[in-house]
Amino acid sequence: MGDKNGINTLFIDIGGVLLNNGWDRNARHRAAQNFALDEEEVNERHHLAFDAYETGKISLDEYLGMVVFYRQQPFSPDDFKAFMYAQSHPLDEMIRYVRQLKRQYRLKTVVVSNEGRELNSYRIHAFGLTEFIDTFVCSSFVHFRKPDADIFKVALDVSQSAPERIVYLDDRLLFVEAGSRLGIRSIQHVDVATTRAALAELGFALAVNSE
Repeated sequence: MGDKNGINTLFIDIGGVLLNNGWDRNARHRAAQNFALDEEEVNERHHLAFDAYETGKISLDEYLGMVVFYRQQPFSPDDFKAFMYAQSHPLDEMIRYVRQLKRQYRLKTVVVSNEGRELNSYRIHAFGLTEFIDTFVCSSFVHFRKPDADIFKVALDVSQSAPERIVYLDDRLLFVEAGSRLGIRSIQHVDVATTRAALAELGFALAVNSE
């Protein structure tokens, strides 16, 4: 296993790093337009209900019952869920990069993410994340969500990696700071180029023929 600067494990977020954000404000805006919903009301209800969904306390159907289907609608829950799923797309360049890193340096790869169960499961399998991610520590699976330190502690236990042997990539600065407080080298992912440069400084430069 690769051991650059003692690092043998990559913790990585999904939304904003490997895939786009699956159900963010922009996606809800598109949903409100597509289904003729009151966007302000959808967002207010979303913010009140989404933490419970992301921590696995309620199902997607229960979440949608609170946010959209609390009143009669001229479309079905299945229609709305299909629209939700269709908002996801891969960030292909970053996925290729992480695949190359894992292969070249034989890194353990662990997702640490906040996502609701059904949406999370769809995204994991639709975009082939199990092909290069070893373990998924997701908020809806473990009932803790970032920036709660407990989700990182679960990831540490599951990976059996010490904090000083991990590098963590996340697009949200608050979550990067949460990882750093536990002694994990944490990098805010802005784009592939800056992440490549930051990891190259730690010794993780890709071989030319790995491309």
